[in-house]
Amino acid sequence: MEVQIEPTWKEVLKDEFHKGYFEQVVMALKHEKAVGNTIYPPGNLIFNAFDKTPFDKVKVVLLGQDPYHGAGQAHGLCFSVQDGVKPPPSLVNIYKEMKADLGLPIPQGGNLTKWADHGVLLLNAMLTVRANEPASHSKIGWENFTDAVIRKVSELKKDVVFILWGRFAQDKQVLIDATRHHILKAAHPSPFSADKGFFGCKHFSKTNELLAKAGIEPVDWSLQ
Repeated sequence: MEVQIEPTWKEVLKDEFHKGYFEQVVMALKHEKAVGNTIYPPGNLIFNAFDKTPFDKVKVVLLGQDPYHGAGQAHGLCFSVQDGVKPPPSLVNIYKEMKADLGLPIPQGGNLTKWADHGVLLLNAMLTVRANEPASHSKIGWENFTDAVIRKVSELKKDVVFILWGRFAQDKQVLIDATRHHILKAAHPSPFSADKGFFGCKHFSKTNELLAKAGIEPVDWSLQ
C-alpha cells in the first residue's frame, strides 16, 4: 500500500502498511468519505506528527489519545491546534505548567509545531476522528499502528524521553523498554485531573535534564 508519510518513518514502518489492520483503517476512512462524513484532521495532515518529526530526529515522545473533533482544530499533532484557534483547556494547563517549571511566557496561540521541529513526536493514539464525535475512530485499528510506532522507537532508538500524561497514556508503558529509555508519568492536564499531579510535575525541565545527561541537545520549549 502506497502511504504518503515522511521517508524515514516509511522505512521504519514499512511492514505495518501491509498488515490487515492497516487495510481496515484505510477502508474505514474511505467509507466515512463515501457517506459524506467530515473527518479531522484533513487527509494531508493525518501523518503530520511524522512529517514534522522524522524518525532520526525523535528525542521525546508525548502521547495523546484522540484528535480534537471541532472544526479547524486538529492538525495531526497531539494537544496542538491550528493557528488562529483558541488553545483548548488541557493545552492551557500545559502552558501553565511550562511557565511554572521554566518561567516561559504563556503563548497566545495553540500551535505546537515548534516542539515537533525540535524532536518532540506529538503522537495521538488515534490519528483521525469523525467531526463532533470524540473517540469515534477508536475501534478502526489506529492503535495497532501507533502501538507499533512506540515499539519501533523503543527498539531502534536509545535515551528517548516518553511523556505519559493520564492513565490511557500510561497503559502504553508496556511497549517501552525502560532499560533503554526514560519514562515520565503524571496526571492528565485536563481540567478534571490537572490538580491531581500534573501541576508541579516539572516534566519540561526533567526532560531536558535527562536529554542533557545522555548527551542529547535539550528541547527549546519556548513557543514565542
